[in-house]
Amino acid sequence: MTLLALTAAASEAAEKAAETVTDTALIEGAILLGVATLFVLIFRRLGLGAVLGYLIAGAIVGPHGLGLVGGGESKLAFAELGIAFLLFLVGLELSPGRLWQMRRAIFGLGMAQVVVTGLILTGLIHLTLGFSPAASLALGLPLALSSTAQVLPGLKSSGRINSPFGEKAFSILLFQDLAIVPMITIVAVLSRAPADPSAPPGWQMAFFTLWAIVVLVLAGRFIVNPLLRIIGRYGERELFVIVGLLTILASAALMHSLHLSTALGAFIAGVMLADSPYRHEIESDVEPFRLILLGLFFLAVGMVLDVGAVMERPLLVLGLALGLVAVKVVVLTLIVRLFGKPWPVALGLGLLLSQGGEFGFLLFAQAADALLIEPEAASLFSAVVTLSMVTTPFLMLFARNLEFAPGSDEPDLDDPEGAPRGSAIVVGYGRFGQIVSQMLHGVACSVTLIDKKPSQIELSSRFDTKVYFGDGLRIDLLRRAGAEEARLIIFCIDDASVDAAALKPIVEAFPNAKILMRVFDRRQQLALDGSGVDTVVREVFESSVAMGLTALRYLDVDPSEMDDVESTLRHLDDTRLQAQLDEGDLSAGMDHRFKPGGGREADSVLEKYRRKRQAAKAAREENEAMGLTGEG
Repeated sequence: MTLLALTAAASEAAEKAAETVTDTALIEGAILLGVATLFVLIFRRLGLGAVLGYLIAGAIVGPHGLGLVGGGESKLAFAELGIAFLLFLVGLELSPGRLWQMRRAIFGLGMAQVVVTGLILTGLIHLTLGFSPAASLALGLPLALSSTAQVLPGLKSSGRINSPFGEKAFSILLFQDLAIVPMITIVAVLSRAPADPSAPPGWQMAFFTLWAIVVLVLAGRFIVNPLLRIIGRYGERELFVIVGLLTILASAALMHSLHLSTALGAFIAGVMLADSPYRHEIESDVEPFRLILLGLFFLAVGMVLDVGAVMERPLLVLGLALGLVAVKVVVLTLIVRLFGKPWPVALGLGLLLSQGGEFGFLLFAQAADALLIEPEAASLFSAVVTLSMVTTPFLMLFARNLEFAPGSDEPDLDDPEGAPRGSAIVVGYGRFGQIVSQMLHGVACSVTLIDKKPSQIELSSRFDTKVYFGDGLRIDLLRRAGAEEARLIIFCIDDASVDAAALKPIVEAFPNAKILMRVFDRRQQLALDGSGVDTVVREVFESSVAMGLTALRYLDVDPSEMDDVESTLRHLDDTRLQAQLDEGDLSAGMDHRFKPGGGREADSVLEKYRRKRQAAKAAREENEAMGLTGEG
């Protein structure tokens, strides 16, 4: 056979292999998404949360279940990007100054939880299961970690990530992420395997961590923020998506190349962009990717669950999982109590963080590679961690009640069900909602105030303002607040992700109420098209017009000319917005605006308003000349 024939045969074989891989990926993807959709819907319906649905779906279709989908470990490695996306979004809500204020909770409460819980679990494993001290330490320390991917989404979606309770939980989770570096170092020091010449020593990893943090801080300040300002001038949304993904992936890749936590890198990148004026834009663009990847992550966790190992010793695995949860609840409750927090808060945090963490899978695998434990033990404890995650949706319900129980250090968070029935409901009591509600109070309109941020409710209570707790986008909560009797429902929330899909059910549920919506910008206003909302107000439009009129006044522009310019501007803006709605394109209607040197459309509309004003003035003068002043 000639060389040319051999090359052609190899090329054909490679093409067939590539087609096989593609076909397999498509089939497995369809199976995963289909089964996940079914189980998430079922578990949502039962009130057990989406996470449990993903875990069960992954266990059923995975290699240890029906075997419909394989490669759980590889999918888990890819899906860990979901955790990086999650921590990036959390970082966007925490400015560097606020993170500095949390330093005592992070390095005090967080360090105490990891060290004390890890050592207690190490001792229990050594005494009850007979593992060597080194193996027990390699198992006990990872078990002290909790699931960031389970806890943070719940806190973030409910607006509790900024509450005192949420800050304590996040401080512990953040230190756990930082603790991965020393845990990897400990496993490397205890390793019985031949030394890996490519693996850096512990001191070098600590240096790399500090170096990487400095690099990410400088990149955020001097590269990403200036780049966002340039992109903001063009208004191309896809560029915001690209830069958001680039920021996350580049920071994660930097950390991964240094054998560090990819999630920590993404979090630092988010913190560096927390003060950016384009924070909301990036957050709304990245959020869908976070949801998809986190769902895939929990599917992969379910897939790597060794059902065979569980079925061989079901009582042992179940007992270890329940024991892990019980020990972590008791230990963390006592630690938080020793830090001076009330018993309800301490127990609530203990329940919330009682599960095993996703980084345990990585550390168990490294311990097995280091010959500290057998692969069977790594599989066994991975199953224990997975089963402990199954308990989280149930324990979260109890933690939620304890978080706001009497005696906790949270503000008084009352459900709006007990609120007096008002003519208006204002959802969101921030800087925008406060002005709106003051104007309603000015005409003696009874108002029910709702906000989902405990910190905002606490601040409002200091000024003798009663704000009720809850997510105002939920129909059941609005109904409890008296929306069926209200004449107005006014959404003043600072959330650029709210669209027609979120508001249309509310419009349909309360047809007797006028719905008013504050939007972040023109893009969000376009996203509300078809929702049925009665009035939409862009949050900076009116204030911008007011400042523009003030600027014209300082330029000694004639008041009548100012009126013409304002009327023209509003007309052009409405016309441009309608063109964008009709064409579904943000660049539509570009001629309907004032431009340097003038513009044909703007000049034409301005001239129309001038003629209209002059005609009205001439009519008034003619009436005055004829004595028709209207006074008689």
